[in-house]
This record gives sequence, C-alpha cells and structure tokens, in this order.
Amino acid sequence: MAKNLEVSLLLDFYGEMLTKKQHDFLVFYYNEDLSLSEIAENEGITRQGVRDAIKRAENQLFDMESRLGLAEKFSRLQKGLNDIKECADAINQYNLDHSLSMEINDNVARIKSIADYLSE
Repeated sequence: MAKNLEVSLLLDFYGEMLTKKQHDFLVFYYNEDLSLSEIAENEGITRQGVRDAIKRAENQLFDMESRLGLAEKFSRLQKGLNDIKECADAINQYNLDHSLSMEINDNVARIKSIADYLSE
C-alpha cells in the first residue's frame, strides 16, 4: 500500500489518539496535500518543526497499528465481504441459468444484504 494511503487509513483509525497538532499536521500534509513549508507558514513554526511533528505522529500511528492491528483487520474484513458478495453473485447467476429456485434466490439476496450491512 502506498505510504500516503496507509497513513491516511491509519489516521482514520487512530487519529483521535494523537495530539491535536499532530492530527492537524497529518491532515494538512496527507489529506489536504499541503507542503511542509505551507504548513509551517500557516502555523508560524519552522519547516523542520513540522517535519519532526509529522514523523513522530507517523511513528505513533504505525506503532498503534502494530500493537492493535485494527486497520489490517478492517481490510481483511472488507476483502472477505467482497468475496462473499462475489460468491453470492456467482450462485445467483448459476441459479438463473439452471434452476430458478426462489429459495436460492431469496437466500442469495439475504447474503448480499447482510454483507452490504456489515460493509457500512
């Protein structure tokens, strides 16, 4: 996963555990695509100070993920739910092509509905 995307994902999971400044700097840098110089100018600190704060915050996010693994578990859950939906679609297509069982059709719809609900 690209570092920018990974940090943004970890920020979603663990951002509230950072200081307000660290959180804001990461949002400015990764989500709003501001440069270190732009953030430094807006915040009235040095570019190096912004860089150091961002690096410390990144390290904290990666440390929290290595300890808790919530983002990885979420990603695995999303992939599993997508796989379930694909299997349900394949079962539904087979049913349409061969037997047209209403019971199978209803159960496929229920499986997809549950998977969609869990994806929210």
